[in-house]
Amino acid sequence: MIKLSHVSMRYDGDDVVRDVSLELPPSGLTALIGANGAGKSTLLSGIGRLLPCSAGEITFEGRPLKSWRPRDLARRLAILRQDNHLSVRLSVAELVALGRHPYSRGSLTSVDERAIEEALACVSMSDLADRFIDELSGGQRQRAFVAMTLAQDADYLLLDEPLAALDLYHGRELMRHLRRIVDDKGTAIVVVLHDVNTAAAYADRLVAMRDGALVAEGSPEQVMTEETLSDVFSVETRIVEVNGHPVAVPLP
Repeated sequence: MIKLSHVSMRYDGDDVVRDVSLELPPSGLTALIGANGAGKSTLLSGIGRLLPCSAGEITFEGRPLKSWRPRDLARRLAILRQDNHLSVRLSVAELVALGRHPYSRGSLTSVDERAIEEALACVSMSDLADRFIDELSGGQRQRAFVAMTLAQDADYLLLDEPLAALDLYHGRELMRHLRRIVDDKGTAIVVVLHDVNTAAAYADRLVAMRDGALVAEGSPEQVMTEETLSDVFSVETRIVEVNGHPVAVPLP
């Protein structure tokens, strides 16, 4: 269990996340939704221990997050940020192998090799394993970085806008893969998504933010209401049901 207690975070003296209290269960898919600048990515970075809290505390399995040793935490929690840059030229397989570093320390075993192969298959990139990252399209690079995170085989996967640069088909396939990982392995996935309808279709739980604060949390049916979405996005919507899922239709 990851627990946030009155967490605030700051950039250049300004509050970006404000007094957020939240529990993230040890399994299931949780989607963070909200408008641009709502604080979703900042909050995810705090949960991944990439940014410090200016107030409050984050605990993981009852221990303060900051007290975990980096290698121990990396085996339990993996995070993929929006901005990923490489200073060396790597193939797709070499990049994905970096996800096994908390286990292998660079000396890959047969277990590591299987994890790499499974991660590549999850994002439909097995046939591109030997291609260099700088030879790929933006969407292909994004899928390669997602595979690196999946290869880490952590209990919690934190993904910041993993659908960025993906087309409709690959975005759907990635969300289906994430859903299967949750259902088959009991993994906990926390994902930042801009498309609320995609979030509602695949997530067990939605966490809606606005101006750095928590507005609503609960099942898609509980959060996807016309009143809540109007508050979160400042857009009037009509909620309809498609294949058993709530869908928000912005009003003209």
